[in-house]
Amino acid sequence: MTCLNRRDLGLLVLRAGTGAVLVAHGAQKLFGCFGGAGLEGTAASMEKMGFRPGKQSAIAAGLGEMGGGALLAIGLATPAAGAAAAGAMAGAVSVHAPAGFFAASGGFEYPAFLGFTAAAIGLAGAGRYSLDHATDHVLDQPWTVALAFLSSAVAAAAVVGRRAREQAESEVETFD
Repeated sequence: MTCLNRRDLGLLVLRAGTGAVLVAHGAQKLFGCFGGAGLEGTAASMEKMGFRPGKQSAIAAGLGEMGGGALLAIGLATPAAGAAAAGAMAGAVSVHAPAGFFAASGGFEYPAFLGFTAAAIGLAGAGRYSLDHATDHVLDQPWTVALAFLSSAVAAAAVVGRRAREQAESEVETFD
């Protein structure tokens, strides 16, 4: 028997990589890091994409990505972290969906992959090499999984649904 558990080591690598990408993505939105637009630029973009109010939408998306990513990377509150990141990515998928699947044509491939990966980690748990394990899984209980993913799904459906309704209404006004 080995000292390292391959499954848990794999979860650590997956959490750290996915979390780092999400943190960087959120830092672009919130702080303008890595060539991002920062909060004001992201807020203006969110308004143009139909997410209103833009500033609150930018903060929510940035925190879902950066906060969820950071928690995933360290393996703390993993169900909530995975659900938050997946919910943020649902909004991005809705923006990119009209362009099809592949990222090369502006499609939703990349945000969908990040969202599904974050959700899978949130559902699977962080593994042995995590703060959840070190804290005896106090923030990683079956009820937290259900609550986190239900809350995230309801919030994402509300935000994406509101955007879709407002876009449909503005298209109707354009044809009148």
